[in-house]
Amino acid sequence: MENLAAGSPADFTLIALFLRASLTVKLVMVVLVLASVWAWAIIIQKVITYAAARRDVDRFDRRFWSGEPLDDVYDRLAGNPSGASERIFSAGMLEWRRSQTDDGGIIPAAQARIDRAMTVAINREADRLTGGLPFLATVGSTAPFIGLFGTVWGIKNAFEGIALSQNTSLAVVAPGIAEALVATALGLLAAIPAVVAYNKLASDADRISGSHEAFADEFSTILSRQIGEE
Repeated sequence: MENLAAGSPADFTLIALFLRASLTVKLVMVVLVLASVWAWAIIIQKVITYAAARRDVDRFDRRFWSGEPLDDVYDRLAGNPSGASERIFSAGMLEWRRSQTDDGGIIPAAQARIDRAMTVAINREADRLTGGLPFLATVGSTAPFIGLFGTVWGIKNAFEGIALSQNTSLAVVAPGIAEALVATALGLLAAIPAVVAYNKLASDADRISGSHEAFADEFSTILSRQIGEE
């Protein structure tokens, strides 16, 4: 911590506090700021992704239940499904067609193969939905402690400065304490949005994955009836 000139007013702007802080506290502040920026980037990206995923579910559900033959729906995708629901449907239909024999029959255990193919597709989509959320959880749980470490280190330096100057006046103590507390403030600033966003986004991801699983169950039921009629 740099000593203030005697009688000069202390500058308590964030930039000034950062510049006066020790190297360790500066590194803590930089890490917390970067973590906060990265967390907000993930939050914004996930909000956009989840909105698109919900639209995809609604759009494909209307198409699936429109009465159009499922083979025509699958052929129209032309092996290039664009959304999660389409990819899950395509995985099931592909396994359905592979399960058909040349004489029009169905190979044994076809239902299990179809269900397994759609389960793999659902898990893959769930991984896409939840990617980045562990980082939010990590920031939410560790940022306050990282900030606290910076504060403790800054206060230690402040007390060392007081001991060296042998001056305990508030004008000498206050700047060092203020610099140290900025680290805790940054830690909370990074952690609070990350925790709130993680809880909300994790809940949204579960609901979207639940929609995928419900669709797969309905589609599997339709195919099971078709297998029973073969």
